[in-house]
Amino acid sequence: MQKIISKGPATEDTVYEPVPRWPDLPAGYSFKEATSVGVDHQDRIYVFNRGEHPMMVFDREGQLLSKWGEGEFVRPHGVSVDSEGYLYLADDMGHFVRKTTMDGEEIMTIGTPNKAAAWQGGKPFNRPTHCAVHPVTGDLFISDGYGNSRVHKFDSEGQLIMSWGTSGSDPGEFSLPHNIAMLDDERVVVCDRENFRLQVFTTSGEFVTERSMHRPMSICAGRGLDTNLYVGEGGAHPPQEGVPNLGQRVSILDRDLNLVARFGNSVAGEGPDQFLAAHGIAVDSRGDVYVAEVSWTAYGSKLDPPREVISLRKWRRVQD
Repeated sequence: MQKIISKGPATEDTVYEPVPRWPDLPAGYSFKEATSVGVDHQDRIYVFNRGEHPMMVFDREGQLLSKWGEGEFVRPHGVSVDSEGYLYLADDMGHFVRKTTMDGEEIMTIGTPNKAAAWQGGKPFNRPTHCAVHPVTGDLFISDGYGNSRVHKFDSEGQLIMSWGTSGSDPGEFSLPHNIAMLDDERVVVCDRENFRLQVFTTSGEFVTERSMHRPMSICAGRGLDTNLYVGEGGAHPPQEGVPNLGQRVSILDRDLNLVARFGNSVAGEGPDQFLAAHGIAVDSRGDVYVAEVSWTAYGSKLDPPREVISLRKWRRVQD
């Protein structure tokens, strides 16, 4: 197996450029909308989507390698990949998180499929959104989500250890905890989307700090030598919709949450350099960034007539 060496962190001089028409979907295949994206240790790209084939796997060049998951999910939402190549798939309307092999074989399911916990009641799950995996212990941190205001911590066997958070806007409270990532071995960072901020906690749920962002929807950490965080920021609600420089971009931060770089047009659109709803994000070993967008929900379904629009984008790191 070829060992892949990751690039170091981006700097303010790093340049990214969009890769139009990536990936190369075979004729007759459709994402409908790609909700999330993950990359494994061999730079295979996993696209969790709401089309006929819920999981599609590509190489870096955009060639389809495999597909699976038909009939197994209610509403795909989030995918994470751990260091061993296992996938963690959050199904928000199914109210469960499933661990699988890279080929889709089920290892375990956390939560009871199709059975929601009490709305905003604090217990798992009511529309969970995303999962982060501790690189040493294997503990799982799951954001929960649309029908709750919690982060749940499970051990590697899926047993609940603790939960934290409640609805609100004070430190440690949430308004739609949407995506989550390990900041390091001792801290996790949460996209507190509708509070327009990131929040950092210890792995025991203690509040550490926060940073204002524009509707942070997605987050991932760089791999190996890349110590950056990559954040997909959503666009504005009406009546600010269409105003430039309000989200619709990817922001790159260091581990102290300082801004390093940004890319993306200042307004939403279907152009190669634009975003519609940066709902999921991942980065490969070469520093290329993949963004999954819920573009049918946010845009395509509202057109007359409705149509599927681009929902997966790749930006290549071309200059440091």
